Order: sequence, then structure tokens, then C-alpha cells
Amino acid sequence: MTSPQSRTTADELRGAGLRVTAARVALLETVRGGDHLGAEALASGVRDRVGHISLQAVYDALHALTTAGLIRRIEPAGSPARFEGRVGDNHHHVVCRSCGVVADVDCEVGEAPCLTASENHGFSIDEAEVIYWGVCPACSTSRSA
Repeated sequence: MTSPQSRTTADELRGAGLRVTAARVALLETVRGGDHLGAEALASGVRDRVGHISLQAVYDALHALTTAGLIRRIEPAGSPARFEGRVGDNHHHVVCRSCGVVADVDCEVGEAPCLTASENHGFSIDEAEVIYWGVCPACSTSRSA
């Protein structure tokens, strides 16, 4: 028997027009339970839940889940892509320059795009993506020690 969370995840996959597989359910739950994880860390989490899965299968499933809008892909400069389950709420990110940890930052205004471009070049802008860069508290403490 599947848990209520698994049924909910399976229903979300079906609702997004995706085929429900144990690997996709495990991947979606791993993304949502993680903290801006990369593909290799996600693959490890999925393997812990369902056994063997190739890294290519994880990339394929991540692409399908991202395209379906169930997860979000972020790509901080100089870092591999990261994935999160928080979608559709116009939030931003802060990245530590030292260790690479990523945290969510809520939009100050609240509604999309929450920033006004100085020039829109004829585009109809509906979203703004901001990445703040700095040093996290753990790295700040170790630098001053």
C-alpha cells in the first residue's frame, strides 16, 4: 500500500500529464525534501528510495518535471544546476561565494515580476529572477576565526 504522500505525488504527476513511475515519485519527493540539490545528490537520494537509477535517467526526469512546472531549476553562475520544489511564487535566491549554499529569499513586493526593468526592449516581462551573492553565516564565522 502506498502512503498518502505517494498518492498525492502520483496525482500531481498524472495531473501534469506525466507517466507515474517509482523513480519519478521518488525524485519529486527528494527534490521537495532537499535544499537546492544538484542532480548527483538527487540521484543518490532516489537510489536510497528505489534502488538503481542511472544519472541520465535522473537528468531526463528532472527535465520532464521542470518542463511540467512541478520543480524549478536554478543555475547560479559557476555552479551546476540546482533543483527545488518551491515553484510559482516569484521568490529569489542568495548564494554563498565560499561554500555554495543556496537559500530562498522572498520577493519584497510579492507579485511578479516584482522588479521593473529600465528597458523592456518590447518584451512583455512577467518574471524577474534575482540571485544575491554573499558569504553565509557559517563561512563568515570560519573566516573570522
